[in-house]
Amino acid sequence: MSETLERLAAFTTDPTGGNPAGVWIGDNLPSPEEMQKIAAEVGFSETAFVAPSTGSDRNIRYYSPETEVSFCGHATIATGVALGEKGGDGTYQLSTTVGIVPVSVGTREGHREASLTSVDPSSATAPESLVTGALAALGWQRDELDDAIPPAKAYAGAWHLVLATADKSCLDDLNYDFEALKALMIKENITTLQLVWRERTDIFHARNPFPVGGVVEDPATGAAAAALGGYLREAKLIATPMTFLIRQGEVMGRPSKIRVEVPVSGGIVVTGNAVRISG
Repeated sequence: MSETLERLAAFTTDPTGGNPAGVWIGDNLPSPEEMQKIAAEVGFSETAFVAPSTGSDRNIRYYSPETEVSFCGHATIATGVALGEKGGDGTYQLSTTVGIVPVSVGTREGHREASLTSVDPSSATAPESLVTGALAALGWQRDELDDAIPPAKAYAGAWHLVLATADKSCLDDLNYDFEALKALMIKENITTLQLVWRERTDIFHARNPFPVGGVVEDPATGAAAAALGGYLREAKLIATPMTFLIRQGEVMGRPSKIRVEVPVSGGIVVTGNAVRISG
């Protein structure tokens, strides 16, 4: 059987930036137990497993070091670039556990990039118990939140809790209770927290705790970016169509840039570069 395991950093053109992802490509997907074992050995926040190794239609699964996740944006961007390097630019149809996610691969300014189109997003008001528990675990105060972007549960392949702060120092000084937040997120079926500060209409800064995957924080989170775009549209907090930039990972020393295109309807388009890393 033909198989490769590659490592790429997504949402960056610098191997020391972005969010590292494993990308396993083979003729047939390994067993769930084997995929979990490989993901734990790779040690990145997610590893994508893709099969078959040829053609435009592929099955894809995502594993963190501790568990399978329904959808992962940065590993999808990394997968798109890896497939583009092997099979050329074009659109690849990825069949996830939550639906078909097309990924278009091309080259801009000398760097290969990929654009995923999420499944249809949805959102809901965050339950008070979830917000209160998250604030306690984060050490944030209610009056530090941005009233213009109310707390919400947002989905574009996985569920995220969106909390917007009016004070950027809340993001810069992030230091949360890992076990308390993990227990809360497991109880509420939340994959990550999308913590954001809006610099201006078209620029957000984000940090993204991921304790349910055994990871303190992601330096770039495409799934949460898509969910945020869907929430902002559904709540009519932005005019559509609109494109905005998410800056993430800077405090971690792994700067990332995520471009989010929010059409009038349908899936959210998330675009970024990816570059091969060693190890």
